[in-house]
Amino acid sequence: MSIFSDVEEAKPIEVFDLVRKFNEDEYPSKVNLTIGAYRTDEGKPYYIPVVKKAESEVLEGTMNHEYLPILGLEPFTKAASQLLLGDITQRQEEGTIFGVQSISGSGALRVGAEFLVKHLKCTTFYYSIPTWENHHLIFMTSGFKDAKTYRYWNEESRSLDFDGFCEDLSNAPENAVIILHGCAHNPTGLDPTEDQWKKIAEIIKEHKLIPFFDNAYQGFASGDLEKDAWSVRYFLSQGFEFLCSQSFAKNYGLYNERAGNLTFVLNSGENVKAVKSQVTMIVRGMYSNPPNHGARTVSTILNNDVFKNEWKYTLKLMTDRIKAMRKALRENLEKLGTVGTWNHITDQTGMFSYTGLSASHVEYLRHKYHIYMLGSGRINICGLNTNNISYVAEAINDALLNVAK
Repeated sequence: MSIFSDVEEAKPIEVFDLVRKFNEDEYPSKVNLTIGAYRTDEGKPYYIPVVKKAESEVLEGTMNHEYLPILGLEPFTKAASQLLLGDITQRQEEGTIFGVQSISGSGALRVGAEFLVKHLKCTTFYYSIPTWENHHLIFMTSGFKDAKTYRYWNEESRSLDFDGFCEDLSNAPENAVIILHGCAHNPTGLDPTEDQWKKIAEIIKEHKLIPFFDNAYQGFASGDLEKDAWSVRYFLSQGFEFLCSQSFAKNYGLYNERAGNLTFVLNSGENVKAVKSQVTMIVRGMYSNPPNHGARTVSTILNNDVFKNEWKYTLKLMTDRIKAMRKALRENLEKLGTVGTWNHITDQTGMFSYTGLSASHVEYLRHKYHIYMLGSGRINICGLNTNNISYVAEAINDALLNVAK
């Protein structure tokens, strides 16, 4: 008997399992709308030009392979926190806002969640229905005991269920952690308006809840970094103490470099030393030191005005392509007279669209048309291009005509 005999096999992770199946599929017109990665109009990964320049500068410089500090590369964490929160130099000098380099956004969430459990004694967290599927796993693995949800997607109207959202937050127990998507909500692509964010902040403050912003798509919602940071900056202006995770996988195309940042926002300098010391111990016991290359690449761009401006321009081009594909998909569906209304496709923002397709529709599309998407009907808009847009629209039209929901 092996000591591993009683280990049960876990279910495959849906998105990666679908990517594997797509890669094995030999059908010439197959379409991948699964994993959240930007693609060009030729369907190829995009190596952002300024990222390539910055990487060359990093490699040609004095970089070596010594350990970074446990909390990361300071020029990176400072610039990353500023990118999200704006002009916070004084707060950073005081220490009441500081960043922790992480293994992308997932690592930031993991470190932050463990800190909340161990040192703020949090036991309950809330996430939207639906949300990114890894939120539940990360927070439960971090030691949270109670996972609860707040309403977000209204299936009937294909819009934000704001009343349900507010009601569920109002019923949350004190000290519950609320996971909020800063912009470009994954998977629905729906974000609250500024007035709705103000109401959300009011409820969170009144009920003494703890906001934890997940920011994986800054720049990918509107193409404007400042606009996409509005929600988080509003909470900052209202005096909240909170945590923010950032990922640079999408907006820099650094998917496998795992460059991320976790920002702590405190209201008292008296607590900074203790908080930093405990975060240091969490990181030390988890992965000890963060990786170097991705963080130095991002830091090189954020701390160089010429590079940063080029990056912002490229982000706008990428976002414009996403918006164009949204518009084209909606127009193609409406031209075909496809069952239902399709304004939600263009009302949503960012990489993802919650189409409203059922699991039966999704299965039909995969088997008949070799179009791959998540079972929830969420698609990555970046997988669409001028060569496959009409094919996808015609396939969706067929599915809705011939498959029961």
